[in-house]
Amino acid sequence: MQKIGELAAFSTAICWTLSAIIFEMGIKRIGVLAVNFVKVIIAFLLLTLTSAIMRGMPLPFDAAPNTVLYLALSGIIGFTVSDMFLFTAYGTIGPRIATLFLALSPPMTAGIAYLFMGEALGHRGAAGMCLVIVGICVTVIGRNRGLSFLKMKKDDVKGYICAFAASFVQSVSLNLTKYGLGNYDPVSGTQIRIFAALIGFAIVSLFYEKGKTIGRAIKNLEGLKFTAIGSVFGPFLGVVLSLYALQRVSSGIVSTLIGLTPVLIIIPETFIFKKKIRTMEIIGAIIAVAGTAVFFL
Repeated sequence: MQKIGELAAFSTAICWTLSAIIFEMGIKRIGVLAVNFVKVIIAFLLLTLTSAIMRGMPLPFDAAPNTVLYLALSGIIGFTVSDMFLFTAYGTIGPRIATLFLALSPPMTAGIAYLFMGEALGHRGAAGMCLVIVGICVTVIGRNRGLSFLKMKKDDVKGYICAFAASFVQSVSLNLTKYGLGNYDPVSGTQIRIFAALIGFAIVSLFYEKGKTIGRAIKNLEGLKFTAIGSVFGPFLGVVLSLYALQRVSSGIVSTLIGLTPVLIIIPETFIFKKKIRTMEIIGAIIAVAGTAVFFL
C-alpha cells in the first residue's frame, strides 16, 4: 500500500510538470486570466463528477459552515491570487524557474504555522529552509550569468517577484486549508476551494476589460485546447493523486516526491523545447529539492 502511495505522489509531480508546460502554451495564446478562469471551470466539473461517483453526492452539501468559510478563503487566496502570480511568472521567467520558487512553499508554510499556530520548526526544518533558499539563489544566479541583477530585464524581475509571491500566498492558503478541512472529505474540500476561486476569477475578469479577455479567449480554440489538457493534468489529476498519496504514506514522503517537479521539468524543456539549461540551474534545482527532503524526512 505504501508503494502505491509513493507511486501516486511521484505521478503527481509528473502531472504538475506536464500541466506547467501545457499551461505556458495556453498563456501565450489566450493570456493568464483566461487560462486561470477556464482552468477552474474544467477542474470544478471534473471534481463534481468524481465526487458524485465516489461519494454519491455531486456537491458538498454536508460541509459545515466553518469548513466552507475557511476553505473558500483558501480557494480565493490559493487559486485566484496565487495562480495569477504563478501564471504571470510562467509567461515571463518560464515554468521551470517558476515551479522552482514553489519549493519555498513547504518551509514557508511551516514558518507561518510556527508563528500563528505554535507548531515547532526544529533544527532540521531550519536547515531545509536554508538549502531551498540556496538552491533558488544558485538557479537565479546561473540563469542570469552571475550576480549582475541590476542588469536583469524588467520582465525577469517581474517574474521572480510574482513567483515568490505565488509561493508565499500558497503557504498562507495551505494553512487555511489545513485548519478548515479537518476530517472532511478532501475531494469535496477541494471542490469548495475551486468554486470560490471560480467566483474570484469571474469578478477579476469583469473588472479587467469587462470580460472582453474571456470573450476573445473563447474564440481561440488552440489556446482552449492547451488549457483543457493542462486542467486535466493539474487541478484535477494532480490534486486527486496527491490526496490519494496522502491517505497512504506520510506527508513528508509525499511532499518530497511532489517537490521533484522543478527537476523533472528540466527534461522536457531540454529535449522537447530545446531550451538551453545551464549547469548552475540544474545544480540549484537539485539543491532546492534536497532542501525539501531534509525539511520533511
